[in-house]
Amino acid sequence: MIFAETEIGGVWLVTLEPVEDHRGFFARTWCEREFAAHGLDDRWVQCSVSFNRQRGTLRGLHFQRAPHDETKLVRCTMGAIHDVVLDLRRDSPTFRKHAAVELSAVDRKMLYIPRGCAHGFQTLVDDTEVFYQISAFYAPQHSAGVRWNDPAFGISWPCPDPILSDRDRSYPSFED
Repeated sequence: MIFAETEIGGVWLVTLEPVEDHRGFFARTWCEREFAAHGLDDRWVQCSVSFNRQRGTLRGLHFQRAPHDETKLVRCTMGAIHDVVLDLRRDSPTFRKHAAVELSAVDRKMLYIPRGCAHGFQTLVDDTEVFYQISAFYAPQHSAGVRWNDPAFGISWPCPDPILSDRDRSYPSFED
C-alpha cells in the first residue's frame, strides 16, 4: 500500500498495490504493521456499508463525540464518490479546513480519517456503495454532525441539489 498524507494532518489517501496476472489481481486493503508504521490507528471494531441508489446523494458531515470518537477507513466498492473530511480538532493547525478526494471502485483508493474529523460524501453515479472500517462502536447518544453547506467551511460539492436525509438537513450551523 502507498500512503500519502493530505493537506489535513492525519488524513491519509491509501492506494492499493495490486499484483496482476491474466486472472485479474490481488491486493491487500489492510495491514496492521503498515498502518502502525505510519502511526495510524490499527484497531477496527465495526465495519459498515452504505448503499446509495441515486447520483447526488449526500451523507454527512458526521462524527462521534468523545469518548466514542472514531477513526474510519473508507473505500468506495461500487460506483464513485466525492469524499470530504473536515478537521474539527480545535488544537489542529487545519481546524475548520477540509480535504476532498474522489474515491471509486475503479481506482480502489481508501481514505483514512482520524478522530476529531467529520466525514461526508456525495455520490457521483447511481448505485454507489461505500465500505467503512470503524475504530469505535456506534454510540447514538454521541453521534453528531455539522451542516454540509455551512459557509464556515466553504465546501464545494459536485452536485448542487443533493439528496439528503432529514437529519443531515437539520444540523445547525457551526457558529451556533
